Amino acid sequence: MLIWFVALYLLFSVGVGLYAARRVHTSRDFVVAGRNLPLPVVTATVFATWFGAETVLGISATFVQEGLGGVVADPFGASLCLIIAGLFFAPLLYRMNLLTIGDYYRARYNRAVELIMSVCIMLSYLGWVAAQVVALGLVFNVVSNGVVTPQVGMVIGISVVLAYTLVGGMWSVALLDFVQMTVIMVALLLIAALIGGDAGGAGNVVIQAQAAGKLQLFPQGSGMEAWIPFIGAAVTMMLGSIPQQDVFQRITSAKSEKIAVRGAVLGGVLYFAFAFIPMFLAFAATLIDPQFFGELIERDSQMVLPSLILNHTPLIVQIFFFGALLSAIMSTASATLLAPSVMFTENILKHFAFGDMSDKQMLRTMRIILLTFGILVLWFALNSESSIFHMVENAYKVTLVGAFVPLAFGLYWRRANNQGAMLSIVLGLGSWLLMELLTPQTYWPPQLVGLLMSVAGMLLGSSLPEFNKSARRAPV
Repeated sequence: MLIWFVALYLLFSVGVGLYAARRVHTSRDFVVAGRNLPLPVVTATVFATWFGAETVLGISATFVQEGLGGVVADPFGASLCLIIAGLFFAPLLYRMNLLTIGDYYRARYNRAVELIMSVCIMLSYLGWVAAQVVALGLVFNVVSNGVVTPQVGMVIGISVVLAYTLVGGMWSVALLDFVQMTVIMVALLLIAALIGGDAGGAGNVVIQAQAAGKLQLFPQGSGMEAWIPFIGAAVTMMLGSIPQQDVFQRITSAKSEKIAVRGAVLGGVLYFAFAFIPMFLAFAATLIDPQFFGELIERDSQMVLPSLILNHTPLIVQIFFFGALLSAIMSTASATLLAPSVMFTENILKHFAFGDMSDKQMLRTMRIILLTFGILVLWFALNSESSIFHMVENAYKVTLVGAFVPLAFGLYWRRANNQGAMLSIVLGLGSWLLMELLTPQTYWPPQLVGLLMSVAGMLLGSSLPEFNKSARRAPV
């Protein structure tokens, strides 16, 4: 019965995608929904930016093992990322009327910076989208009671996501995000009330979590060995995910600058609030059946929530949960498949390979690249052994050390120039990679060192006499 409801939901998603395709006539419709989205839809699609597999399965699994200190990157850093992006980046980027975040680096600096940044940002999506594909395989395996293997489930899941994203682009993503956000919120609130009651009430769950030390956010001790890793984890998603194409698309798809700002902030606040529900449910599971879930945490902590729902709730609750889980995963997967495909077409093929393309050719090329990237992600997911949480967390390191500083300084520091941007990229990426290879076990996170070196490179390069006098000034 459960698998049939899942199948119907997938068919519904494809139907929405086909409906949305009627609005896609140009590449701008495909990429930023013609910049016509109202506040409720922008809020929903910003909320859906992060509310995916890592929120429902990854964060909850990490929380029951490590407590709040283990999830500082997400949801704390992730929700702050959306709020910061809305308040400080959305107004300036919206006014520039660009198609991709890569276009910003070309407009502010030059083609070389655009190419390097586009490649870095695209590579960062590989682990992120793969995490969603792995989660889709897990869901199909669970709801089919093992009949569908995780590998086959991955193929089915990405095929469905590609089906509606290929035809509708950002319009499909936005409309489905609005529907899926509604499903997620209603389902999680209903399940939290039911499971909380079985665990002795919400108050008891919180008290027991406090007693177990799970609500300790800040590190114990005052030394650098405790605080430096904490800061590194926090800034990885807080700043590293700001220069991402899917965040940019959601902001610039709004009808107006005011809607872009409000939608980003509201989406971030909602994400922060609802991300705690899966953590609440996962810890409640350890109170309902300590022995079973204690063993499961040691064996495969990502299965805690699915097992809780299947073994301790009626069918209607299972339908709501897996409907919400699929909603969360597909809303994230569709946008994260679309974003790098659009960037590759706009910022690499268009300018460095094919030259000028007509709008129709560009739209067709975006769809071909989207399909190709989907196949690549599927291969990566089938061969990856990382957890969902760590696949997502690691995805933002490259953009943190390479892309954030040129974006932020380019918007807010008029002296930032091509030379500063290139030195920032070289020092940021270079120091990060060296530390990952040579000293990965130090208490200094490699990505935090990369960020600091990126800032130093920007300050130094922009302050020295310019070799290229045509370096551009800030467009604000």
